[in-house]
Amino acid sequence: MQVAPPGELDAFIASNPGIEMLEVLMPDMNGIFRCKRIHRSEFSALFNGSLKAVASQPLVTTMGEYSDQIDPALVAGEPDKKLLPIAGSLVAVPWLASPTGQVMASLGELEGGPAWVDPRNVLAAVLQRFADDGLRPVVATEMEFYLVAPGEGVVPKPLLGSIPGTGMQQQGIQYAMAEDLWEHDAFLNDLRIACEAQGVPLTTIHCEFAPGQWEINTRHVSDPLLACDHALLLKRIVKGVALQHGISATFMAKPFAGSAGNGMHIHASLYSESGENVFADDTSTATPPISDMRRHAIGGMAETMPQAMAIFAPNANSYRRFVPGTYAPMSPCWGYNHRDVSLRIPVSNHQNRRVEHRVAGADANPYLVVAAVLAGMHYGITQACEPGVMVQENTELPEQVAVLPSRWEYALDAFGKSSVLREYLGDAYCSVFQTMRRAECEAFHQRISNLDYEWYLRAV
Repeated sequence: MQVAPPGELDAFIASNPGIEMLEVLMPDMNGIFRCKRIHRSEFSALFNGSLKAVASQPLVTTMGEYSDQIDPALVAGEPDKKLLPIAGSLVAVPWLASPTGQVMASLGELEGGPAWVDPRNVLAAVLQRFADDGLRPVVATEMEFYLVAPGEGVVPKPLLGSIPGTGMQQQGIQYAMAEDLWEHDAFLNDLRIACEAQGVPLTTIHCEFAPGQWEINTRHVSDPLLACDHALLLKRIVKGVALQHGISATFMAKPFAGSAGNGMHIHASLYSESGENVFADDTSTATPPISDMRRHAIGGMAETMPQAMAIFAPNANSYRRFVPGTYAPMSPCWGYNHRDVSLRIPVSNHQNRRVEHRVAGADANPYLVVAAVLAGMHYGITQACEPGVMVQENTELPEQVAVLPSRWEYALDAFGKSSVLREYLGDAYCSVFQTMRRAECEAFHQRISNLDYEWYLRAV
């Protein structure tokens, strides 16, 4: 990680003299920005390394709660960590009425070096393994979300298009419909402006395969940490701009029963120090041409996929997304130009041969998702893992045996037994991740929902 130098702050203030407050963004275990605003008088303290954050801050549940079940040897006494601004992340916040800036920050040890509690540092450790082997991953993300209709009821509804001349709403999937782009043009244009202002390389926007659902793609970058920054910042931008327009957005994995869930697809390729795509094979006449390294990488991602499901699907709602026939895979299958598989080989040329990992939900932490994907890839390459039979293009996917955990508890059990993920992500982080996710899982199941009353209160 490159820490932002004080000169970056000076240049920002010179360009934005009216900025009086700065939002410091710190990603937590859930992929949620924990944020504090600091006054202009504190800007220099942040950039000279004087500000601190408590070590437990990123180790919380989705509700922002901390569990005393964490091993006290890891974070006993709530020790401070250094708050380190990330180079290139200092920008203005265009959707706020007050003159406000934002900067991403990572956590470091007081004596120097990265703090293990920060999910960015978990990914950085995985990337170092590739660097040691002379390899460089290139990553891009695709994020799906819903716009939510205004309302005061307890059950949300997707924001649908209006039918001109009537009070009716547009029904049906209406994938990639131009009228939806027109109707939400003001929101989408402000979204584009905010992405450009904040350095998020938006490439494509279209309405997705469910009413009210959208997808935004970002450009691939040679720094996977930056790709994950873009993914998390994009979620923040979408929510912020939507709020400015009097609507809201959600990246919840399955907000609406009967409609497609929100996924976060990861496109990953791998390059040598000389810039060659090692997933490509110029000597092959097959379709697609698959190098041994790409085959082994797919094999490793397939083998570790069940173990990493607790990362790809991090909460109870995540598992409602995995329904047959909704492009959410149930097993670690792979294939060429086929969107029903979990590991898809897209149509591409020699330079951008890649794999699309299609399992994670949009509710997942992008740093941990990419760390788990790349850990599986590196493991597969070093252990020469074989992926099994490839699903051919234009063929029906065989009936899937549900190899991937179908419930949160099962996923946490599989995660806890994974020696591979502990080796790559760190024993301390895996231990705390499992403890906190299980604590949230137990809290979720202790709540009594309306469905309990509807099904059981009178009947039994």
